Amino acid sequence: MIAPLLDAASAAAPGAAAPAHDSADAAVQLTAVEAEPGWRAAARRCAAVAAQFADAVDRDARFPSEAFDALKRERLLSALVPPAFGGAGLSLADIGAICETLAQGCASTAMVYAMHQIQVACIEAHGSASAWQRRLLAQLVEHQWLLASATSEQTIGGNLRTSACSVELDGERFRIEKLAPTISYGAHADGILVTARRTAESAAADQVLIVALRDGTQLEKRSGWDSLGMRGTCSEGFRLVATGLAAQILATPFAEIADQTMLPVSHTLWASVWTGIASDAVNRAKACFRVQARANPGSMPPAGLRLAEAVGLLQMMQARLALALEAARAAHQARQARQHDPQADAPLAALLGFASDMNTLKTSLSNTALQVVQQVLMICGMAGYKNGTPYSVGRHLRDLHSAPLMINNDRIAQNTASLLLAQRPAAPGRA
Repeated sequence: MIAPLLDAASAAAPGAAAPAHDSADAAVQLTAVEAEPGWRAAARRCAAVAAQFADAVDRDARFPSEAFDALKRERLLSALVPPAFGGAGLSLADIGAICETLAQGCASTAMVYAMHQIQVACIEAHGSASAWQRRLLAQLVEHQWLLASATSEQTIGGNLRTSACSVELDGERFRIEKLAPTISYGAHADGILVTARRTAESAAADQVLIVALRDGTQLEKRSGWDSLGMRGTCSEGFRLVATGLAAQILATPFAEIADQTMLPVSHTLWASVWTGIASDAVNRAKACFRVQARANPGSMPPAGLRLAEAVGLLQMMQARLALALEAARAAHQARQARQHDPQADAPLAALLGFASDMNTLKTSLSNTALQVVQQVLMICGMAGYKNGTPYSVGRHLRDLHSAPLMINNDRIAQNTASLLLAQRPAAPGRA
């Protein structure tokens, strides 16, 4: 996908001394980054800020405010918004590249950025026919608003396809009250996309998605976020009470939003984050391996085989992610074409195949990223195990342990099995 952000030495924790032999290379690389134009250069600048504060964010379990100040200055929060609303109109693959770059500096920053863009994608794809939602996109661009999500619920856990709470409508106004065990960075967001039953009489799966803005939302903190990893996401629990205009409710049923947009965008951007974390870890392993090789000229360090395996696994992740991004692009284009031809239904086999591919992307890359960093830890040894060295990967490992849990892999595997059971093999000689 993208080149590694920095050498392991320059990606060290703040205050850690970089190996002298890498300082000149790092300086040249940083100069090149400074000169690089466009959104990719902006992402690298933000990643450098994120890296500077990553250990403090992790240690204190605090929001990466410095990194998001930089993202706002660079106007990257609106990167996915179409030019018609003032945004950069970047593709999903471009946003994935930004996530991957940010993750090489700070995983929490990258994950918050990814989750924000998932919400933007849902509004852009399913709300831009509404005047209120169009104004929202324009305001997001102008003010660089940060959007969060509240899909989990106290009585149903992380099953985002059902809701216990419901929308209360009073003329042109709505009210919603939800007990959410986690709203990542909710206290720092300018808006929160909330799932709820359409009415009090609706079935649990008959859901809508509501854009709750900060000035109409009250958050009562009910639990903290003292976690193993991804500590800067600040995924605290809240009682959420929101009011506003009925126009803030997206017209498209949430089931369609989830299938068509939320699932593929979530899984591809999360995978981009995990790939970026693994890339930075491999960078550090390469730097450590070079030091080992110089210490014993003429002989291959024992860690060589592990490094080759880690690089191979990372390349597999990058290739799988590239295929998924292309599949998501093609599925999006096909859906747009069907909007102009209502008679053209997507083949069931294609829909089932795309959904199962997105599921296996999530489960496979979340596990493989952990394998990569485990190999890196063995390569770097105690220098990787200790905090504050140029080869430290403890934060990487802890952050990646969240990956199989973000919508539990076991639940996704069960869903994938059902999708595969419903699929039928293509007839001989047919694609």
